[in-house]
Amino acid sequence: MPSQSADTLRSRYAEQAASDLEQNRRRQQELTERIRVLKQEEALLQDILAVAERFEADGAAPSAHVPEQTRPTRRAPAVRAAAAAGPERTLKTRPKTAAKARKGKSRPVLLGDLLTDLLAAHEEPCTAKELREELLRAHPDREPTPQVVRNTLEALVAKSRVRRHKSERSVSYTLVRPERPAAEPVGVPGTEPAGHDA
Repeated sequence: MPSQSADTLRSRYAEQAASDLEQNRRRQQELTERIRVLKQEEALLQDILAVAERFEADGAAPSAHVPEQTRPTRRAPAVRAAAAAGPERTLKTRPKTAAKARKGKSRPVLLGDLLTDLLAAHEEPCTAKELREELLRAHPDREPTPQVVRNTLEALVAKSRVRRHKSERSVSYTLVRPERPAAEPVGVPGTEPAGHDA
């Protein structure tokens, strides 16, 4: 009888260990998936923060600068999954993410500023294509698409920093230069010209 009860006890321990092992594996998979989702959300938040800082500095419309891969709609399912997995954990990661994004990153020169610098060197109107080619030559590290250049120029037009010129099918741009004040008449302001008696 003692041998039979020992076998039963061993069998129960083995079943319990197998059950615990299976449960641990399932929990590990859930945690691995949650970590993956949180990493995706962190990357998305960093993208959103970088874009928001760019807009804050430039004041451009969102369509002008946001590359396809940084648009929030691309990763919306991951954000929803992370929120469902644990909103309290998601909220805790946001300030850290923002702090990381700000740490040690020098802000790149905005595309709008580069384009206005290029336009400043031209008296004649330039097309978006010409400006893009000039930009690629002057800044080989920057490779905006033609559409991004056009959108950025249109955002500058909306902010009255650039003027748009249309001729038939061609659209070109010039820099809006500040007007010089009109020259004041000769003489001391507030005095009557000599020779006029009151």
